[in-house]
Amino acid sequence: MVSDLRQQQKGKRLSAFPEARVLKRAETLLLIGSLVLGLAVAEGVTRVLDNQPLFAFPLPENRSEADVSDRDLAAVPVAAGVSRDWFPLDPPPLPNRTVPPADWARVFREIKDDPAKFGQFRQPDPFKAWSADYVGADPCANQQLRTAPEGVFVLQPPDTGRFPTYRYLQNATTPLCLVTNQIGWRGPPIEVPRGKRTIRIVFVGASTTAGLHNLPYSYPEYIGPWLDRWAAARHFDVHFETLNAGRESIDSRDIAAIVHREVLPLRPELVVYYEGANQFDLSSIAPDVPKGSAARPTSSEEKAPPWLRFAANYLELARRLEALAGYAESNLDGGEWAKPAYRLTWPKGLSETDPDLGFPHLPVRLSHIEADLEHMRKDLAAIGAQFAVSSFFRLASDGMKLNPLRHRFILEDLNAGLYPFRYRDIERLTNFENRVFAKYAAVHGLPFIDVAGTMPRDPDLMIDSIHTNAGGTRMQAWVVLQQLVPLIEKHLADGSWPAPQPVEEPALPTFTARHIAFTCGKR
Repeated sequence: MVSDLRQQQKGKRLSAFPEARVLKRAETLLLIGSLVLGLAVAEGVTRVLDNQPLFAFPLPENRSEADVSDRDLAAVPVAAGVSRDWFPLDPPPLPNRTVPPADWARVFREIKDDPAKFGQFRQPDPFKAWSADYVGADPCANQQLRTAPEGVFVLQPPDTGRFPTYRYLQNATTPLCLVTNQIGWRGPPIEVPRGKRTIRIVFVGASTTAGLHNLPYSYPEYIGPWLDRWAAARHFDVHFETLNAGRESIDSRDIAAIVHREVLPLRPELVVYYEGANQFDLSSIAPDVPKGSAARPTSSEEKAPPWLRFAANYLELARRLEALAGYAESNLDGGEWAKPAYRLTWPKGLSETDPDLGFPHLPVRLSHIEADLEHMRKDLAAIGAQFAVSSFFRLASDGMKLNPLRHRFILEDLNAGLYPFRYRDIERLTNFENRVFAKYAAVHGLPFIDVAGTMPRDPDLMIDSIHTNAGGTRMQAWVVLQQLVPLIEKHLADGSWPAPQPVEEPALPTFTARHIAFTCGKR
């Protein structure tokens, strides 16, 4: 009763003094504003600490290309005549970029919306022309292609044979933003006719050469315009054409076939090989490797409340809360996940520091890779082209810790994708692989492009342990550029480049593909 009277008296006092009501509202607004401002400041500080852009909504999973740090750029020595001012410059827009056909966009959305329904048939696959030998007499017996929603494109003779497994469709722009030229390679159109002062460089490899399809450029596409700037600065009367023959999910057998069938007719001055992932099989020296899959340290983020999952797309504070509540997929400290015990059995008689290239069974399938490198080297030597081999960059080191939120795909790749192998063994075998590549180059007098030894070991440049994001792709191109310049300058000095070309220019290695429709029943 007394309290009610007091409330009534308080109400009368406030009604009697309008200024008091205004003051009360102002205090409330001040409190709300202070809370909003405090949260905004906290969000900004958290983004700075996590190296995220201040005004990005939604938040990117990885750092953008604009955020390549000055420290990373300064860590790469520049070649004579190269300026760091060129680093942020983009190549010219692709003149062959078009709008994907409506039916392609529909098929792409169908696979994207329900990837589990299509199994091994992935989003880029409808826009490839597959080897007839790979497709087989019955496409429904092919584990990858049997779930294609409306059939596939198939290469027609004379493009027969098992390798390469496929080619990108020619003169196409896919819903994933991949742009291809007259022969189905990623990038701008090939120069036809080829200029007399044009130096042609072809880059071969798998996905780490082709680049992620949604990125505006692959790493070879940056190098050509930079080389043109370098040539102009050094007063060399030459033009550079850098072409990308890479494509994802292939191995050294495919790459050797690509060189033989597709690269040789272009008569390049130089071919650069970069690949080291798709045959990287550590189980070749781990006889008792445990079966199974990785056990994540925390519960899946799928169990997080819907409001928190939504907020985590836009707020770094929400991502922190998601992790602290135990919903993030990666462990909180960003360290290596728990792994079962296993043992590596190093081949008896094989030196790890000075590998014998003639050893019968080199680890991680390097004997097979070496045989394919030999095919490429001999093919290119027959037309007077230079062959260069690169070391392979993989972000893995014993004791490495990552940001569990921003670098979760790297953690997934190393701990689930390469399960059950420990970081130290992944690092050890990657180093051995690169020693084999360096030894192969030295034995045969080939240029060696040391990407692994020069690339900044910055996880913010990576999507996973081997694939670069936009900034990392630009940095990879920058690293390769510095090592190509001395090689190119040597050939310019002795007059061997540009190389003499045939009077009649060889035809471009185009192909014919037809679409075959099939339905393999219930998926």
